[in-house]
Amino acid sequence: MRLYVKNMVCQRCVLVVKQELEKLHLQPIRIVLGEVDLPQPPTDEQLDQLNSQLKALGFELLDDQKKKQIESFKNLIIQKVQTGDIEEHFSLSKFLSNAVHKEYAPITRLFSEVEGITIEQFFILQRIEKVKEWLIYNELTLSEITWKLGYSSVAHLSAQFKKVTGLTPSAFKKMGGKRNSIDDLSSAII
Repeated sequence: MRLYVKNMVCQRCVLVVKQELEKLHLQPIRIVLGEVDLPQPPTDEQLDQLNSQLKALGFELLDDQKKKQIESFKNLIIQKVQTGDIEEHFSLSKFLSNAVHKEYAPITRLFSEVEGITIEQFFILQRIEKVKEWLIYNELTLSEITWKLGYSSVAHLSAQFKKVTGLTPSAFKKMGGKRNSIDDLSSAII
């Protein structure tokens, strides 16, 4: 039995969801970003309780097939960005098409229909959040960030960063900038 959980973006999210499942005596077989495999279907009461507990923590059980697909696309993008290993000529369309074995046009149409932004905009927002993370924690130079996130130049990264945040990367860093929550990213429009 597979459940789909919205807003799981990191390994800490996996641990939190696991704890909530265990509180309800649901022993997951596997938990990855956005998905939980259980050995048997939960009761309606367990599902209601789980959904309520997860919502209180910023997660949501998905029951709509379109939303499940969108969440899987988001998770693939988040995982790719979090690796910090995006080549300069990275093709989001090829990456997603290969990962889900579907044509890109229907993927992007569905994403835009459900989320209200394009999948490319979501990808840009994820990359900008990763830039913010590295700037805040002073882990890498702007040149290193540019290379790791597949930007063609520091100027391109800086221009995109300013378009999204209203600040240059150096101004953001000087101001002690903050990162956005996943919910804020979903509703942001570039």
